[in-house]
Amino acid sequence: MGLKPTAAALDRAELIGTTDMTAPVIQRFAGGSLAYFTRRSPDKETENEDAVGFIPWGDDGGVLIVCDGLGGLPAGDQASILAIRCLAEHIAATPPGDSGLREAILDGIEKANQAVCALGVGAATTLALIEVQGRMIRPYHVGDSMILVTGQRGRIKQQTISHSPVGYAVESGFLDAEAAMHHEERHLISNMLGSPEMRIEIGAPFNLARHDTVLLASDGLFDNLHVDEIVERMRCGPMNIGAKALYEDSRKRMDQDQKDTPSKPDDLSFILYRPL
Repeated sequence: MGLKPTAAALDRAELIGTTDMTAPVIQRFAGGSLAYFTRRSPDKETENEDAVGFIPWGDDGGVLIVCDGLGGLPAGDQASILAIRCLAEHIAATPPGDSGLREAILDGIEKANQAVCALGVGAATTLALIEVQGRMIRPYHVGDSMILVTGQRGRIKQQTISHSPVGYAVESGFLDAEAAMHHEERHLISNMLGSPEMRIEIGAPFNLARHDTVLLASDGLFDNLHVDEIVERMRCGPMNIGAKALYEDSRKRMDQDQKDTPSKPDDLSFILYRPL
């Protein structure tokens, strides 16, 4: 029989979904600090289909998650919340100090995929997840929600590849980043929770330097700000100022439609994390 999550462990996990925040929130997490934000697209009245979650694990460990329910499919908000809840249950059932956090994450993602498929309505969501253990992080992702790590001077140290035709085209050099921002098939993805063919991409463990910043975000951020613009806002300075700039500048792009700048109204969610 498998381990069961304790009520105390689950109570420490936080899940934020179907929410319209007006400003980022800053709090301590896993021996560091984080800022999070989630808000629905400015051009719709239905629920925010993104969700964010943070699940503590011991004194200096935990898991950060961003999910983006697929627009155009039913119950995207349910899929995002369900995915994070499944992960929270599996991680809460893994005792701190045990070496099984990686296995708990992988099992949790598999169970989340099964649960989303079991909704039976064609719902789907993406997943961007960071495992934190002290200064060590490890990325996991499914779909086109992205993870990026930058140093204080703006050097990109890690960046995930979107599971999408456009994402693969950029990575292979067939399409440049500027053209990708305006590509008519940018919304298409090739991997998601809610599919029997779902696959999990796991990155190598990575040790954060003192002033590194980690970002997890739905495509509402990366479809409206170029990567260099995102890095400039997050790389240094007070985290609340950087998070506020990411939200406000993304929203400005969504609200305007100029030929020379990206503009794609969408649900927007992100988490910033820095070690202390």
